[in-house]
Amino acid sequence: MRKFGFLTAILTVLLLASSCASKKSFQLSEAGRWAAITSRDSLAELLYGARGQNAALSEDVERLMGSVKNYLSLLASNQNENQKLSSSLAEKMNQLSDREKTIAELQRMINEQNRRVQALLSNVKDALLGFSSDELTVREEGGKVYVAMSDKLLFESGKAIVNAQGKNALGKLAQVLNKQTDIDVYIEGHTDNVPIKTAVFQDNWDLSVIRATSVVRILTETYGVQPLQIQPCGRGEFKPVDTNETAEGRARNRRTEIIMAPKLDKLFEMLKNN
Repeated sequence: MRKFGFLTAILTVLLLASSCASKKSFQLSEAGRWAAITSRDSLAELLYGARGQNAALSEDVERLMGSVKNYLSLLASNQNENQKLSSSLAEKMNQLSDREKTIAELQRMINEQNRRVQALLSNVKDALLGFSSDELTVREEGGKVYVAMSDKLLFESGKAIVNAQGKNALGKLAQVLNKQTDIDVYIEGHTDNVPIKTAVFQDNWDLSVIRATSVVRILTETYGVQPLQIQPCGRGEFKPVDTNETAEGRARNRRTEIIMAPKLDKLFEMLKNN
């Protein structure tokens, strides 16, 4: 009887131990299953987040690629514009260089022209040194040399025949003209405003023109100045240098002007071509 009780106790202990072991295993099993479920859900969430992030990154990449393409296109366009601007700038610089050369050449020609005028002025003054200021004057104005000979030096009153003293003055001037054939010479006759009407001269126009022509003939026929160098004209009373209200003023107005100017053919040609 006592033996049977002992076995019963042992069986009870074994059952309780088995029951405890089974419960622990069950608990471990359930913990593992929930861990697996939790891990699976976390992985799914992670994968979902990764896919979203990847999509966003792909969109960013596409947007950046578009920006890069636009930038490259703009850069290419700017390069073309820069090339055009550089080409245009080079052309303008060449044009500027040509203009500067032209200006320098024109300035050289102007300086040379001024030098020639001053040399002519000096030579004329030297040639006519022996005459007084009431007989003739020499001046430079506007790139031309003017010799104003009074009517008393060249002509008798109311006449157009050059006298001996006038021929002497014209001869000295002709020596200068014959050495400088590259100048133009204009002979202008001038009178005062006192009317004249004779069998020879109809008016002051007539007198001024014939006096200018008489001077041209002396220079060309007597002293050998080239006829194509000289142009005569009459101004009559219409270009006075003084008042006609006084005897002194009228005397100054009665004059013959020999106007000399170096030829400007080369300068005109350059100006025309530019």
